[in-house]
Amino acid sequence: MTQSPSDNQPNAQLSFGALLQHARQSKKLSLEEASSELFILKRHLQALEDESFADLPQAAFARGFAINYAKFLGLDAAEVATSFDAVYPDALKHLASSSELPLRPMGTLQHDNQSRIHFNPLLILAVIALIVLVVFLFRMVSNASKDDQAPTVVTNELTTTEQAQGAAINTQGTDANDSQNLSNTSLQVTLTDTATINITDASGNNLISGSQTSGDYKLSGMPPFKIDINNVDNVRLLLNQQIIVLDQYAIGKRASFELSL
Repeated sequence: MTQSPSDNQPNAQLSFGALLQHARQSKKLSLEEASSELFILKRHLQALEDESFADLPQAAFARGFAINYAKFLGLDAAEVATSFDAVYPDALKHLASSSELPLRPMGTLQHDNQSRIHFNPLLILAVIALIVLVVFLFRMVSNASKDDQAPTVVTNELTTTEQAQGAAINTQGTDANDSQNLSNTSLQVTLTDTATINITDASGNNLISGSQTSGDYKLSGMPPFKIDINNVDNVRLLLNQQIIVLDQYAIGKRASFELSL
């Protein structure tokens, strides 16, 4: 079934604005819906339908609105653009051409397909603080691990014979050192007045004997020491620089005792 020429007759007789309005109403669209889809202000779409060109932005933008509106409504954009040029007032054209101001986009709604990212300064600071804390804890754990690592001791396995020989050598060395240390045990006797002193060490060496006058006497030998002192009040005795209290051994003015380390 073909469409008769009379079916297109109403659109041909419609004016520029009425054509846009008729096409919108045929699609059962409101101005609000068209504005939302085209991102063109509702008042500008209304101005196009009412042919209130003074309420529109500069001619170039207004013509662009008309073309986009026509495409949205399924009209021939070229015919709508031609119709716009025909009905657009010459006064507004001259005003636009004589203006020295650059063209400024007006009346369009900004459509951002990408969501805006808002940075919270407090959140950024919190993240930085968390990173610093993690690094600090990591360093503490690393240092603790290094401190806990004991030095590796390299030991060589010895045969039973070598161990026995080594033990004997160590024992002999230790005994020799101990004997040398004991033989070097020092005694210091200080007399404030005449006193009789007899001291013999463990080896039988007579370190001092008989009546002694006042003065300092430095002796050395192997303990224990057999000591006999008369007139203890006149005598001061030190064993390896440690004072020996003679009163604990004295009976009257005489003290006879054995002194060891």
